[in-house]
Amino acid sequence: MDAFAELLDRLVLTPSRNGKLKLMTDYFRDTPDPDRGLALAALTGDLPIPAVKPAMLRALVMERMDPVLFGYSYDYVGDLAETVSLVWPDSPAHLKPNRTPTLSEVVTALQTASRSDGPTVLARLLDGAGIAARFAIIKLVTGGLRIGVSARLAKQAAANLGGVDVTEIEELWHGLKAPYAELFAWLEGRAEKPRKTAAALFRPVMLSHAIEDRDLEKLDPADYAAEWKWDGIRVQAVSEGGVRRLYSRTGDDVSGAFPDVVAAMDFEGALDGELLVGDPRKATGTFSDLQQRLNRKTVSARMQDRHPAFIRCYDLLQDGGEDTRALPFAQRRERLEAFVTALDPARFDLSPLAPFPDWEAIQEMRANPPHPVIEGVMLKRWDSAYVPGRPKGPWFKWKRDPHTVDAVLMYAQRGHGKRSSFYSDYTFGVWTGPEGAEELVPVGKAYFGFTDEELKAIDKYVRDNTVERFGPVRSVRADRTSGLVLEVAFEGLNRSTRHKSGVAMRFPRISRLRWDKPPAEADTIETLQALLDPIR
Repeated sequence: MDAFAELLDRLVLTPSRNGKLKLMTDYFRDTPDPDRGLALAALTGDLPIPAVKPAMLRALVMERMDPVLFGYSYDYVGDLAETVSLVWPDSPAHLKPNRTPTLSEVVTALQTASRSDGPTVLARLLDGAGIAARFAIIKLVTGGLRIGVSARLAKQAAANLGGVDVTEIEELWHGLKAPYAELFAWLEGRAEKPRKTAAALFRPVMLSHAIEDRDLEKLDPADYAAEWKWDGIRVQAVSEGGVRRLYSRTGDDVSGAFPDVVAAMDFEGALDGELLVGDPRKATGTFSDLQQRLNRKTVSARMQDRHPAFIRCYDLLQDGGEDTRALPFAQRRERLEAFVTALDPARFDLSPLAPFPDWEAIQEMRANPPHPVIEGVMLKRWDSAYVPGRPKGPWFKWKRDPHTVDAVLMYAQRGHGKRSSFYSDYTFGVWTGPEGAEELVPVGKAYFGFTDEELKAIDKYVRDNTVERFGPVRSVRADRTSGLVLEVAFEGLNRSTRHKSGVAMRFPRISRLRWDKPPAEADTIETLQALLDPIR
């Protein structure tokens, strides 16, 4: 357990990607089974511990210290696991175990505990551990490690151990189970590569590069097909041997949230496409509509009726038993067109190509798409194979320019982790009401888009201009004569009954600090309302 705790601690403090990879690869090399496999499962988010929930952890620590003091401590530290690991009282030396348990022993104790026994088991483990080990145990039970390591990066570290391509691991992943003894045996050359024993496995997706300045000058329009980029989520629909799975672009199985789509996957093959809401024969809903269905393990029949989902198909990765990824895009597209005709038209349709004569036409298409749920164009080489990762050249994306609005900072909240000492999460608003009686109404929140130096400047402004405090949130001075104007960029806008302003922004971020602009000159709610019809 100590080795895993040290790994987490060093990962938190290591900013570089290559540094994190080396730490994980060295850990996998030096740590025996099954601990290293369980660590890999934890790093990829595949280590469930159902008996313990964060609320139980809070209740346990409240029994051991003053709740107000814990609240102040959590507010200052900014991370629940780190706070509890620091404030948890040390046990007397004679009550501590003779040795630190292994990661396997900790995981077994937590996974075999019942819901009623979970708090007792967790408390016993925390009593016998030091600060670093407590931090690691709490990270395990709360699920989200939040140490700057994605599931793909952890798999890349395992791939580095064996000198294999990470896509080989990704294609096997959903057929493997923790602690992945057979995977590590293969990576270390002690066994053959695990066979694909499970059906309907995930295939690593092909990604595109954003168009950069002067890229188009180097490309021949005749070599590329243009396709609309729809504003949904990229998915992969795989149906094989009676097994049907719907994956996100990162390989997460999201089938449970979209049973209506899975039920219509009456085919043998693998499709790459965009998950959208609506009826493709009538209307396509916005991303806000799609969000009603996301991040759910199950979904009610009423929700399915109100927000039916479908896939707009981009590519054909497997046709029956044939892997088509090595074929050029032109051939895959031709086969995709035939493949989609046999599918349920309420659940699957074909993403249309957009013919164009030259790059000037592409620029016009990108700026003025024919549908409000289109966020740009894709350029795909006719001869490109479907290659995992993000190779430079075969595929490009060119998104529409974001919308911008000048808003006034209203509230600021302390961040988490490395930002726990700064007010880094900002709520901003625009003016509403008749002249002479204007007031600010919140229209969004953002916590990125600014540099570290700008963060320090905003943090100082918040502290110098606080008028009220609500726990970790500060209300700042914001009126017609005093206030900080933020230029906010966003991808789209939707009507919303949940927000007082009646609007909800898509991907808002701070694009510029307008120290030069008086708050009275910030935009009004009418400015945003005027955008609703064109965007929708």
